[in-house]
Amino acid sequence: MKEILTILIIAIALSMDTLSLSLGIGTGNISKKRCLIFSCLVGIMHFIMPLIGSFIGLKLVELFMLKSNFLLGIILIYLAITMLIEIIKPDDKPKNLKLFNMFLFAVGVSIDSFSAGIGLNAITNNMIFAVIIFSITSFCFTYIGLLIGKYANRLLGVYATIFGAILLLIIGIFHLFK
Repeated sequence: MKEILTILIIAIALSMDTLSLSLGIGTGNISKKRCLIFSCLVGIMHFIMPLIGSFIGLKLVELFMLKSNFLLGIILIYLAITMLIEIIKPDDKPKNLKLFNMFLFAVGVSIDSFSAGIGLNAITNNMIFAVIIFSITSFCFTYIGLLIGKYANRLLGVYATIFGAILLLIIGIFHLFK
């Protein structure tokens, strides 16, 4: 029971950044289909990255950690700028968020689960169970964040999109210098 609780707490912690960033992306008025695809991509990456992390040595992780925050910062800043550009040409129909952007986001928010995969062997012998929990949790948090962001966009319109883009920009800059 303690092992399951520990895995669940780690899954929630790894998914918190996904939730907050999805709130910002959700303000872009993306379609429900894209929300589902987006959430699935994040869930898949939270399944794959800890597995990769568990097989990579500690030395490589230390080198990669220096680059992971910078990479995440660049991805978030790119997404924020894309959102701000979309404000210039407003459109009430749902946005067709590109698959490449969704993939970049999924990789960016899954990098922390990569490093968590290294220490996961010390917590559990059932790695597959753990990464399934990570995957389901991140899928749910992403989908909820996107839906809340979409609802906020309906209430607040362009101001919600600006706020979401600024939030992504601030978090991206924070990760650049972390």
